[in-house]
Amino acid sequence: MFKKILIANRGEIACRVIATAKKLGIATVAVYSDADKEARHVQVADESVRLGPPPSRESYLLGDAIIAAAKDTGAEAIHPGYGFLSENEDFARKVEEAGLVFIGPKHYSIAAMGDKIASKKLANDAKVSTIPGHNEPIQSPDEAVQIAQKIGYPVMIKASAGGGGKGLRVAFNDKECHEGFSSCRNEARNSFGDDRVFMEKFVQEPRHIEIQVLGDGHGNVIYLNERECSIQRRHQKVIEEAPSPFISEATRKAMGEQAVALAKAVKYQSAGTVEFVVGKEQDFYFLEMNTRLQVEHPVTECITGLDLVELMIRVAAGEKLPLTQADVKREGWAIECRINAEDPFRNFLPSTGRLVRFTPPAQTMWQADTTQRFGVRVDTGVQDGGEIPMFYDSMIAKLIVHGKDRNDAIAKMREALNGFVIRGVQSNIPFQAALLAHPKFVTGQFNTGFIAEHYAQGFRAEDVPHDDPDFLIALAAFVRRKSRERAAGLSGQLPGFGVKVGLDYTVIVLDKAGQHRQVPVHVDEITGQIGAAVVLVGDKRYAIQSPSRLNDVVITGICNAEPFTAQLERGTPRNPLALVVQHNGTRIEAMVVSPRMAELHALMPFKAPPDMSKFVLSPMPGLLVQVAVQPGQKVQAGERVAVIEAMKMENVLFASADGVVAKVLAEQGASLTVDQPIVAFE
Repeated sequence: MFKKILIANRGEIACRVIATAKKLGIATVAVYSDADKEARHVQVADESVRLGPPPSRESYLLGDAIIAAAKDTGAEAIHPGYGFLSENEDFARKVEEAGLVFIGPKHYSIAAMGDKIASKKLANDAKVSTIPGHNEPIQSPDEAVQIAQKIGYPVMIKASAGGGGKGLRVAFNDKECHEGFSSCRNEARNSFGDDRVFMEKFVQEPRHIEIQVLGDGHGNVIYLNERECSIQRRHQKVIEEAPSPFISEATRKAMGEQAVALAKAVKYQSAGTVEFVVGKEQDFYFLEMNTRLQVEHPVTECITGLDLVELMIRVAAGEKLPLTQADVKREGWAIECRINAEDPFRNFLPSTGRLVRFTPPAQTMWQADTTQRFGVRVDTGVQDGGEIPMFYDSMIAKLIVHGKDRNDAIAKMREALNGFVIRGVQSNIPFQAALLAHPKFVTGQFNTGFIAEHYAQGFRAEDVPHDDPDFLIALAAFVRRKSRERAAGLSGQLPGFGVKVGLDYTVIVLDKAGQHRQVPVHVDEITGQIGAAVVLVGDKRYAIQSPSRLNDVVITGICNAEPFTAQLERGTPRNPLALVVQHNGTRIEAMVVSPRMAELHALMPFKAPPDMSKFVLSPMPGLLVQVAVQPGQKVQAGERVAVIEAMKMENVLFASADGVVAKVLAEQGASLTVDQPIVAFE
C-alpha cells in the first residue's frame, strides 16, 4: 500500500479522497492555486504545494508541475479526482513514465474511451448495444442529410471530441440537419480544436442511466448496479439516484453485463462509468464511458456499502478486487442533490463571494465510512466563512441521503434541504426543493427533457408552491409569540409599562411591489409544555412545539404531530423588523404585529424602488472582460454591451432597447457585484 499520495484536484473531491486516504493511514499532499490558498482541501491535507495563479490553465491543468510536486514531496501516486486532468491520456502516461502510479485507469484505456467515434467501434466489437448511426466523420452538410435520411429522423449530430453539451444538435428534418451540421462543426472546431462530427439516432423520451464498473490489474471486472441521472439542466446533472425507478431487473443485468464486456475490452483497471441512453421501452444504447470517478459516486456507495475511493487506491496498488459480482449488494435507495452557487431565480447565473454562513444539515453518514447508512451525508470542499471563487465550477456541496425506499429517500432529502443554511451567495436549493416535490418526479415519470419541459420559461418563486402556505404564517407567529414571552419575563420593567405577550396578532406578508397581505392569527400557550403553542390561522389549527432557541436559524420541531425543519431569520436589508421564513423551497418575508399596528401599517405609503431601466446592471458577480460600447455611442436593441465571466461561464449582456450611451460606469477588468451598474443610457 502507498505511504503518500498527491491529489491533483481541488474542492469537494480532493477532500473526499483525503478522507479515505486518512482511513487507510496514507499521508496526503494537496495542490492549490492562489485562489485556493485558504481552501478546505489544503487545510485537511498533510502537505500542500502551490501550483500558480487562479486560472485552471495556470494551475490545476499544469500536469508537469503536478508531477514535479508529487516527486518533490515523496508521493508515490496521484489521484486525479474528476474534471481537470482526470481523463487526460497524456497526463496519465506521464505519471507512469515518471515512476509514479496513476490512481485511475491505464492511459491506453483512457485513450480508447476518450474518442467518441473510436469508443463506438470498440463497443460494437464488444457486442455492446449502440445507437444506430454513422460513426465515421461526416464531411459536408449534404452528406449529413443523406445519412440522416437513412437513419431516420430525429437524429443527433455530435462532435467527436464534444462534452458538456457543446458540439451537439438535434435535427428533425433535412433543413435542421443541414444547418445543425455546420453549426456543430464550427462549435467543435472552436471549443475543442477538432471538427470531426458524427451522427446517431435520437432516442425519444430518453433516460440517462449509467453503470458503475470496477476493474483490477488481474482481469477482474464487476458492475455495481446503476445510477439514474436523467434530471439534467443543459446536459448537466442536477439530481442523481440509485437505483433507477425505471428499469427492470432484467434490463439492469443486461446493461451491467454489457458494461463489464466493454471494460474488459479496454483492459480497464479502476472505477469507471459506462453511460447508456435508455428509451421508453427500456431499449438501451451505449453513450460513452467516463474513465474516472463520477461526481455522483456516493449514491452507489450508499446502496452497496462500498468505498469506491478505497477500491480505486487498492487496485492502483496492485491488489485484487475483494469481491465478486455475486457479492455486490443493493440495499435501500440513495439520492444526491448537487448544491451549486447559482441563482435559480436569475436563470441560474453563477453566484460567487464569501460564505457568510455555511451550516449543512446534521450528518449521520460520512465519507470513507460505509458502516453508517440510511442517513444524511454532505460532501463539500468549503466551510463557514470560505470563499466561492469565480474561476472554477459552481458546486458548493453534494447532499446525499440513503432511505429504506424511494419515498423515504425523497422525504429525507426534503428535510435535509430545509436544514441546509447558505448565506452570502445564492444557491439552487429552492430549485432542488421544487424538483423533489414535483408529482412527476415523485412518481418517477421523467426523462432527460424533464427540466426543459416543466421549466421552459425559467424558474420562478411560483414554481415552488407550498402544500400548506399558512404553516409559514403560523411559524412566524409562533416564533414572535415566544420572543414576546421571553421579553415579558425580563426583570426591571416599570409597572404598567412592561411587555405584554398578547393572544391576537396580525401577520403582514410583505410584497416587493407593496401589495402586502394581512392575516389575523390567534396564539394560545399550551399549559405545561415548554416551547409549545397553538396557532389559529383562519379555520386552521397548528399545534407547534420546538426545542430550538430564538436565535437559531434552523427551527426544528413538531407541528400537528408531524416533524418539521424550517429556517427563520430576523431582519432584511429593507426591513429590520421582518421575519424571513423558509420551508420546502418557499420563502416569505413577514412582520408579526398587534392588530392596531397592522391598521397603521396599512396607511404607510409604499416607496417604490428606483427606476434602473436606463442602466445595464450586472446580473451576477464576476469579472468584466469586455465593455463593447463607449459614451455617445448609439446602440440598438439586441446589440452587445458587455461581457462578464464567472465560474467557466461567459455571459453576454445586450441592450434591451435603442438608446445612446451616457456613461460607462465600470472599467474592463473590474470585479462586479450583483446589480452593479455597468453602463448608463441617456
